Amino acid sequence: MNVDPQSVERLVESVTRQVLLRLAEAERTAQSGQSLCARECEAGLCVQVCAERVRPIVAAGADRLGAGLGAVPAERGLAAMIDHTLLKPDATPDQIAQLCYEARKHSFASVCVNPTHVKLCAQLLKGSPVKVCTVIGFPLGATPPEVKAFETQQAIDEGATEIDMVINIGAIKAKDYETTARDVRAVVRAAHAKGALVKVIIEAALLSDEEKVAACLIAKEAGADFVKTSTGFGPGGATAADVALMRKVVGPGMGVKAAGGIRNLLDAQNMIAAGADRIGASAGVKIVAEAGGETRPAPVAPTGKY
Repeated sequence: MNVDPQSVERLVESVTRQVLLRLAEAERTAQSGQSLCARECEAGLCVQVCAERVRPIVAAGADRLGAGLGAVPAERGLAAMIDHTLLKPDATPDQIAQLCYEARKHSFASVCVNPTHVKLCAQLLKGSPVKVCTVIGFPLGATPPEVKAFETQQAIDEGATEIDMVINIGAIKAKDYETTARDVRAVVRAAHAKGALVKVIIEAALLSDEEKVAACLIAKEAGADFVKTSTGFGPGGATAADVALMRKVVGPGMGVKAAGGIRNLLDAQNMIAAGADRIGASAGVKIVAEAGGETRPAPVAPTGKY
């Protein structure tokens, strides 16, 4: 019998989504007295968080442990720096469920999705350490501060804990720094009031170096938690030179997220070497797979004057 690969893929995605939905429902209806360890074992995270259950098995002679949904890969350190991203306008709920499944499996820092998918992601990732990140004023940054603040509040109410906002790019280019600052402050106030962190996307490919510096300083002064290179929808993505410049401007106390065009392990390593401490990528699974394999070439040091 001939099997259509696309039909199989659709079936797998559908089953995955249903499994994750059932896990989320089970966690919501679990007895209040159930221990954290018991809940995490049900979610497939026993090896990660329930050392007291794993230790006797190792003592008995096991030299390898298997884990299901949520198992921690060898390259957990790198995975914990990746925002696993799906921002396509035509993304379906089944594709979002697959994204969440992959994020649980590899222990990514977050899933980064459009606001319409936040509620579903929050349900599917409930009980896991993976955060829900969404984008605000995306991808142009050309909506008023009040609208961005409302978007932020709505997203957090539906389960987002990380907000990636697009700065007012036109205001930066016009040197209207007060408008730019008001834009960022509105989102930071709305997010921090509810305990969410903010990453400010400066869309570096559209800015001169002087404008990049100004955007980063404004984001820092406004109290944002990260500056981020790109939306992935602009004329260019992250470069090591931009990341190095952004790190130099904001210093060690603020996060720098590289995003846009990061397609493999070497790309990620180059961004980290330049100063990034978070990576936004739709190729997260490929990156951690490469990291868990054979030795790869050393990252290339950032070029240019920064």
